[in-house]
Amino acid sequence: MSRYFCHDHPETLQLATRVLEARPGAVLLAENPFYPGGGGQLPDHGLLRWSDGEVEVDTFESIDGRLWTRLKQPLEIAGEVEAAVDPDFRQMMRELHTDLHILNALVFQAFDGALVTGVQMNADGTARIDFDLPDADNDRLRALEPAINDAIRQNLPVTESYIELDQAYDEKGLLRSRSVAPPPTGDGLIRVIEIAGLDRQACGGTHLTATGASRPVRILKIENKGRHNRRIRIGLDMG
Repeated sequence: MSRYFCHDHPETLQLATRVLEARPGAVLLAENPFYPGGGGQLPDHGLLRWSDGEVEVDTFESIDGRLWTRLKQPLEIAGEVEAAVDPDFRQMMRELHTDLHILNALVFQAFDGALVTGVQMNADGTARIDFDLPDADNDRLRALEPAINDAIRQNLPVTESYIELDQAYDEKGLLRSRSVAPPPTGDGLIRVIEIAGLDRQACGGTHLTATGASRPVRILKIENKGRHNRRIRIGLDMG
């Protein structure tokens, strides 16, 4: 994949751009600020605006390495447009994804490098993450909630970098999923997210620039999903 605009410009939520190609209900933009989804994270919500109106963004589709934006109406748009990312939804996804990294780091450290078997973030401010933990004590997992919120209160910096694909496979603990890894960029690099002093792992999603920008987190439920999997459900304190 090519590097997403939102990775290099995470704070740009409104962007003047132009339509390069169009078909009914879809456009290819010269620059696209939307995160298209992936790795358990939902795609951005938002709008395209132009001189004659606006339309909601629906989903995204990669065709021959180019990111098409699909619209919620079968319009065919041309010329200059403004792409506007929904700031509240983007913020919620950034919080959830960063908080899942915190939880992932704590489980990885406390449970002998347990790997992730699935992740899903939801539009209601909740998320779940599954771990390969056949013998885990659920009470020990539940007891991680204060440590998650302590990491949030510490306001730890969150940074990104890119490393060679071979280096990513060689660095112990960088790839945390049992079955998938973030796709490399077109020049063979893997994106790495680091929470200072706590976590460093490969990831392609959107994140906060510091943990303190997240609302407090609650562990909502822990479920046994088969003999090996433990599913931890978390939720942002939306109050």
